[in-house]
Amino acid sequence: MDDVRQLVVSGGVAPWEGQEGQAQQRLGVINACGLGRNFLASGIEVVVADVLTPQTCALYRRELPGCLIVHMTLDLPDARQRAESREVWLTDDEFRMLHESDTANPPDADHHIQVGTLDLHNQTEMVARLWGAAADDRL
Repeated sequence: MDDVRQLVVSGGVAPWEGQEGQAQQRLGVINACGLGRNFLASGIEVVVADVLTPQTCALYRRELPGCLIVHMTLDLPDARQRAESREVWLTDDEFRMLHESDTANPPDADHHIQVGTLDLHNQTEMVARLWGAAADDRL
């Protein structure tokens, strides 16, 4: 989702920066879902990685019916440590605010996974199992 949202070069604002930020967040989700539908129509499975909120979760469900939503969580110290391993675009205050908001008001996901003890390989395997089980349920 970062790549989709960063297409707004002039006038781009963060989702927590008022009504315009929320509007751009919604627009990003709608555009990602449009791309997803196009790939799905061509037989290509899609994964969208995003910071979920209850509002964006509802948009994903509306725009990509039947999608599987997996909400991955980390304790704040673990999240900070992982974030420090790559380029960080958020201030410390923004990072803490987003983490606290997610903890206080989690999205209505199909699955919630605490990933603090899971490396990338194990996280990927867990999501793949959930994805496979959801596909089996649709058959």
